[in-house]
Amino acid sequence: MQSIILKPLYHRGQECIGIYFEKNGLIQSLIQKQAGARWSKSNSCWYVPCTGENYLHLKSALENKAELEIAELKKFLLEKRKNDVVAPAVYPGNKSANIATGKPAKTSSKISGSPVYPNTLSKENKEALQQFHRHLVLKAYSPSTIRTYKSEFIQFLNTIKDKPAISFTVSRLKDYFEYCYLKLHLSENTLHSRINALKFYYEQVLHREKFFWEIPRPKKPLLLPKLLNENELRKLFNSLSNKKHKAMLFTAYSSGLRVSEIVHLKIADIDSERMQIFIERAKGKKDRYVNLSPVLLDILRNYLLTYKPRPKIYLFESEQTLSAYPTRTIQQIFTNAKKKAGIRKDVGIHSLRHSFATHLLDKGTDIKYIKELLGHFNIKTTERYLHVSKERLVNIVSPFDDLWKKEGIEW
Repeated sequence: MQSIILKPLYHRGQECIGIYFEKNGLIQSLIQKQAGARWSKSNSCWYVPCTGENYLHLKSALENKAELEIAELKKFLLEKRKNDVVAPAVYPGNKSANIATGKPAKTSSKISGSPVYPNTLSKENKEALQQFHRHLVLKAYSPSTIRTYKSEFIQFLNTIKDKPAISFTVSRLKDYFEYCYLKLHLSENTLHSRINALKFYYEQVLHREKFFWEIPRPKKPLLLPKLLNENELRKLFNSLSNKKHKAMLFTAYSSGLRVSEIVHLKIADIDSERMQIFIERAKGKKDRYVNLSPVLLDILRNYLLTYKPRPKIYLFESEQTLSAYPTRTIQQIFTNAKKKAGIRKDVGIHSLRHSFATHLLDKGTDIKYIKELLGHFNIKTTERYLHVSKERLVNIVSPFDDLWKKEGIEW
């Protein structure tokens, strides 16, 4: 029977259970579908948030399929209880099982939203993390940015252990980033994220004189946007039968919206008189308007008139909570539709936004207008679509074709 190791893992600002095992398609499928596990590229493992409920889901999914090794995880949780730093992420409530003891978990009095400190941090570095977190909050950074920066900073603190973060010089930081690249094999994008987090700490929190210009940054790879062609889009949309699900994906493609923008759309944001959709506080806290397609307007009207229960505030409302639809749920709807349509491309729901931009470019729309519709800050971000648009490429004749015609090459 295959052995699976469960370890404590701090990822994206929260405590998680890292799942380590030799590559196995069946195991991967079980932990994804039954336990909701996700892949962490930076940690090279699967993971779930560290709660008793998630542990029970993993145990149930892998019963009689694999043997769980939980010694490290159990030791970590028992140590947490011993040091009286029980956090909500580990013990969410009385109904959840305590992984360490198997008994019902105790509720925590820890203030919601306050930073969770790994046990290994020194007192000095715990204070550094607290200052770091407070500064991010006071600067009104988005929850996503706070999670990312905290996670990267904690990875740094875990590595340096009892050495005070405040004492690090440019030379020692260069050594650390070299270690990240050569030993941890972090990707260029992850390394940029970690550099940004530490730059924030030393320059914004500690008010050090700006010195990060001395630290070389790795060149990011030029990754072209992944998209679906018109035939694949047709198959994708036709694979759905639920009107709400159809309306969600129609809206994403028709207006080129991010999934976070779709879930926060309110009924009042649909302006049928001006034929516009108002996008409030999108990425970068930037409001914008996008065009409202007449076809999409008819679809949304029909959806609102016929769908039960009818949404009251949000365009796509959760029937359980009557609040904004969960982002993860819409991503799963897209994944299920893609699978049902037989589309094998490795793309997510964001590909609908890429497809929208590229298809507009193919039809001759000025790239400056596309930039405004997508809400990009920099035209260079939008110019990526020039590389995937076929509009200017289809009329280019290969020199081989001319050579074939003129020189009479034999086959």
